Amino acid sequence: MLTFAAAVFFLIITPGPGVMTTAGFGAAYGFRPSLAYVLGLFIGTNLVMLSVMTGLAAIILSVPWLRSVLMICSVAYLLYLATRIAFAGARIAFTEAKSPPGVVGGVLLQAINPKAYAVNTSLITGFNYAPDAFLFEMITKALILNTIWIPIHLAWLWAGASLHRLNLSERTQRRINMAMALSMLGVVALALWSAKQAAG
Repeated sequence: MLTFAAAVFFLIITPGPGVMTTAGFGAAYGFRPSLAYVLGLFIGTNLVMLSVMTGLAAIILSVPWLRSVLMICSVAYLLYLATRIAFAGARIAFTEAKSPPGVVGGVLLQAINPKAYAVNTSLITGFNYAPDAFLFEMITKALILNTIWIPIHLAWLWAGASLHRLNLSERTQRRINMAMALSMLGVVALALWSAKQAAG
């Protein structure tokens, strides 16, 4: 169980779409305005976990064309979120974003987030510590995952919000937002690269 908890910590703390958008929206909009988005990520993570536990994710991801559609949707949505972060507060007509996506935005990201499925699949199907008590293992895994997931994401949100609270000049804040958005694009590139490696 301790090995499982350690694996959860290291897999969740590493930057992925959820973590990067959490920090990015924290930096762009502040802590409280971004909490609804993090709540959506939390709900979405648990829905993905449930789909892995029930085998639904395995069925969906076993269909090549459907997997490709999910990847395309994921990349498109990540690009959209990167744009929201990059132009937060910018006075550029159609690109201005005054608030981060809410609960639905967080749920949607996790529903099409390749890392969410990969992490949950490796954690739920691996590290079997109660092979004769499936229900007990699934419930305790869910509790451990959530116990670690919540403080890690709140810490990333706080880290991003700390930048927001510094009351930096508009130019500096815009540069920070752009840096966060570029980091998101790096995550998108990694997702595409890993998908290509898995296909090849």
